[in-house]
Amino acid sequence: MILGHAVEFYSVLFVMSLVLTLIYAYGWNKHYDINLTLTFVLMPVTIYGYIIMNSADTLHAALNGKKLTYIGGCYLILFIMLTVFRLCNIKVSKTVTTILLTVSTIVYLSVLTEGYLPIFYKSVSLEERGGELYLIWENAFMHSVFYVMMFSYFFASFAVIIYSYKNSNETSNKTIILLFLTEFFPLFAFIAGRAITRNLEFAPLAYILCQMLYLIIVHRIYLYDITDSGIDSIVNAHATGFMSFDLKYNYLGSDDLAKEIIPQLFEIKVDTPIDDNIEVFSRVRKWLDAFKENEENDKFYFEKDDKIYLADVNHLYSGSKKKGYQIIISDDTKNQKYIELLDTFNESLQKEVEAKTAHILKMHDNLIMSMATMIEGRDNSTGGHIKRTSDLVRILVDWIKKDDRIRLSDEFCEKLIKAAPMHDLGKIAVDDRILRKPGRYEPDEYEEMKQHAAQGARIVHEILKNTDDSYFHQIAENVAHYHHERWDGSGYPEGLTGDDIPIEARIMAIADVYDALVSKRVYKEKMSFEEANEIILDGMGTQFDIRLRSYYISARPEFEEYYRNIEE
Repeated sequence: MILGHAVEFYSVLFVMSLVLTLIYAYGWNKHYDINLTLTFVLMPVTIYGYIIMNSADTLHAALNGKKLTYIGGCYLILFIMLTVFRLCNIKVSKTVTTILLTVSTIVYLSVLTEGYLPIFYKSVSLEERGGELYLIWENAFMHSVFYVMMFSYFFASFAVIIYSYKNSNETSNKTIILLFLTEFFPLFAFIAGRAITRNLEFAPLAYILCQMLYLIIVHRIYLYDITDSGIDSIVNAHATGFMSFDLKYNYLGSDDLAKEIIPQLFEIKVDTPIDDNIEVFSRVRKWLDAFKENEENDKFYFEKDDKIYLADVNHLYSGSKKKGYQIIISDDTKNQKYIELLDTFNESLQKEVEAKTAHILKMHDNLIMSMATMIEGRDNSTGGHIKRTSDLVRILVDWIKKDDRIRLSDEFCEKLIKAAPMHDLGKIAVDDRILRKPGRYEPDEYEEMKQHAAQGARIVHEILKNTDDSYFHQIAENVAHYHHERWDGSGYPEGLTGDDIPIEARIMAIADVYDALVSKRVYKEKMSFEEANEIILDGMGTQFDIRLRSYYISARPEFEEYYRNIEE
C-alpha cells in the first residue's frame, strides 16, 4: 500500500464526519439506540486513522494509524449490524451482544500486536521505492479470522434486512431500504475499492455516506417508537406527574407536575428516605406499602384544591430487573365527577332492576312449583311429596355443611334446595294408567315408569335453557335425571356408579326414598321411623353414597321431628 496519497481527501472526510457527528449530537434523543450513537462516535476516529497512516514517515506511525482504521472493521461493522437488528425490531439478547463484543475485541487486540507479534500480520515493513513509501505486510491467521467476522456481520445484516422487508409490518420499507444502503456502501468500498486502486481507501467515504443515511433515518426513528414518543408527549403536555423511589423507599426524583401537586417533594433530597418528611410519608408510604403487599392495590385517589388525582403505582425497572417503584399521578377530576353522577343514577336504576328481578324470580319459582304440584296432583301416591323432600334436602345439606369432608358452597346448597321440587317433573310424560295405578307395577309398567327420570331431565333442560343461571340449570337437570341412580350401578336411567353420580342427585335420592318409606301410599302403609332407618342404613354403600351415612345419622332426629310436626 502506497502512503502519502490523498491525505487531503481523508482530511476533508474527517471534517465532514465530525460535522455529521455534531449534527447527530445536537439532535440526540435519550431514546436513540446506543449502537447508533457509538457508530457516530467511532466513525471520525476511524477516518482519522487514515490521515495518520497516510501522513506517516515511520513504520511505527503508519502502524498506529492502521490500528485506528481497524476500529471500523472490528467495531463499526458490529455496531452497524446491531443497529440494523434494532431498527428492524429483531431482539438480540445481552448474552449474544456480549459474545459478539468479546469476539470483536479479541480480533482487535490481535490487531494491536502489529509490529510486535506475528499474530495478525506475519511481517510488516515500510519500504521506499522510487521516492514512494510502501507499507507492506503478510497476513497471518487472525487476519483471516477478521475477514470471517466482518463478512459474517455483513451477511447477518443483509439477512435481517431482507427478512424484514418481506415479513415485517413494524418497520417502514423506506427505513429498510436506507438500512440496506448503510450495509451496501461499506461492503462495496471494501471489495470494489481495492479492485479499483491500491492508493486510495474508499471505506472512509462509505462511512460518511452511512452517517448521512443514519441522519435521515433518525429524523423519523423516534416517531416510530410509539411507547417512548407517547411518554414524552404526555410529559410535555404537563398532564401526568412522575415520582420514583427505590426498593428501600429512598426518593429518586420527580417531575415538575408531581412537585406542583405534592409541594413537599421540593423539600426531599434525592436518595433520602421519604420517612424524613412526614407530609410525604403519610400519603406516599401508604400507597407503596399497599402495593408491596398486593400488586393489585395499585390505584389510589386523593383530593387537592378541589381536584381529584389518581396515583398509579408500578414497579420501576432497569432492563428486566425491579429496582424500585414509580408513581404516576394524573388529574382524574372529570372522570370521578362523571362516575359519581353515574353511580347515583346506577344506584337508583339498580334498585329498580333488583325489585323487577326479584319479582320475575318469584314468578319463575312459583311457576316451577305450580308445575310440580300439578304433576303431583296426577299421582295418587305422592301427595305433598315435593314439599317434604325439599325440606329433607334442606335438613341434610345443613348437616353436610357443618364439616369439611364434603365441601358444599352456600350457593350450591341454595340452588339444590330450590331444584328439589323439580325432581319428578318427568312424570308429566307418564301415562295416567301408569301414574294413577292403585297398586304395584307390573314389570313392563315399571319400565315405562322409569322413563320419567330421563324425561324429567329433558323437560327441565327445555324450561331452563334460556336462563342466565347456568349453575342452577345444571343442578336442577342433574337432580331430575339421576335421583334414581344407585351407588352400586344398579339404578336408572344410565346405570351410573359411585362418584359418577352428581352429588346433588345422591343427596336427593336419600330424601326421596326416606319420604317414600315413611309416607302412606295407595299400595302400602307408612313404615315406622325405625324400619325406615334400618332400610336407609342397609342401603348405604349399595343404593346410597356411603360417605353420606354419617350426615344422615346426624339428620335423622330432625327428619323424625319434621314428620311428627306435619302429622299434628
